[in-house]
Amino acid sequence: MEIGSKLKKARNENGITQEHAAELLGVSRQTISNWENNKSYPDIISVIKMSDLYAVSLDHLLKEDNTMKHTYQEFLEESTNTVNAKRNLSKIIMISTYFVAWIVSMILFWNVTGVMTNELDLILRWIILPVLLFVVTVIVAKNDYFGKRKWFCIAGAALSFLTVPYTQFTFIHETETASFTFKFPNFTYMIVGILISICGLGIGVLWNKTLAKKENIK
Repeated sequence: MEIGSKLKKARNENGITQEHAAELLGVSRQTISNWENNKSYPDIISVIKMSDLYAVSLDHLLKEDNTMKHTYQEFLEESTNTVNAKRNLSKIIMISTYFVAWIVSMILFWNVTGVMTNELDLILRWIILPVLLFVVTVIVAKNDYFGKRKWFCIAGAALSFLTVPYTQFTFIHETETASFTFKFPNFTYMIVGILISICGLGIGVLWNKTLAKKENIK
């Protein structure tokens, strides 16, 4: 008996409709129908949830003839690889976005020959970099990227913000001249980066725990 037929039989034996099952599993009714008619395979997380919902063992659901067993194993491996690939791509895009913004900012901040203005300094230092850092750390913690190593983001934030020098453009009307104030390393800004990353990671961790509790309730 194929896994779809087993799922359908287990659901019917428990008196659960496709609509109710879909609601409890967080999927569409059509998805349940596709699984039961072997038009598609459920992912391993959904199989575990259905095992609990239908009060049937995983061994019973997954124990198939050799052909079916290999087919489903291949599907799970492919699904896992796809999820991992998307997860890794998300990490790369997210981190690259932050570092591209940081590199552009560094080029401008270190080029004090007339490129930097007070307005641009405000936008880069107090809007773009802090917002990107906050978003990145929240996402990292929310998705538990890097596991316990995610807390190294604090050190990364401290280093990246430390290297952004303090610059200030001043225009003297009397003499019609301009001057720049340039200070490096910027320990004050480093503290700002540390605080932002701690807040972002903290919010992300709480978000992750909230989602985990909701999953357990279901």
